[in-house]
Amino acid sequence: MRVLLAVASRHGATWEIGGSVAEVLRARQHSADLVAPESVTSLEGYDAAVVGSAVYLTQLLPPARQLLTRLRPELSAVPLWLFASGLARPSSGARTAADLAQLTERLGARGFQLFRGRLERDGLSFAERVAAAGVLNREGDHRDFEVIERWAGRIADTLDQVAAGPDSEVHAS
Repeated sequence: MRVLLAVASRHGATWEIGGSVAEVLRARQHSADLVAPESVTSLEGYDAAVVGSAVYLTQLLPPARQLLTRLRPELSAVPLWLFASGLARPSSGARTAADLAQLTERLGARGFQLFRGRLERDGLSFAERVAAAGVLNREGDHRDFEVIERWAGRIADTLDQVAAGPDSEVHAS
């Protein structure tokens, strides 16, 4: 299946998560195009979509939010998954997790995942450093690529089932 991976990333960490998801899907014989959300004008030619975004101040980045609004009818018509990558403290993503759950339901997405992120203060703007300090996040790379790859594997499993069609039986080995 051909999968659109639209990922909004401010400093590259979320883009790398999208790249990891794309690698897993490609290894499972799916075509995966990793692109910035603002470059997507339609889902024509795609069988499924994964939309991801970095989280700042509990919000998805504007390009991801705009894509989800702009292409809502098309996204609702294909298998869709959402993910977000935020600062390291689990409590900092509580509102984001609830927002993603609501968004998942509104779009009919098959699921969402909130991944821990990477915080490198040197690359942040002054406003971003103030926000990060305000929630006391630890600097460093807190992403768990094993978790990311397992999640991508579950997406590939679902795509395999969809590609096999409703009359095919899927056997666990």
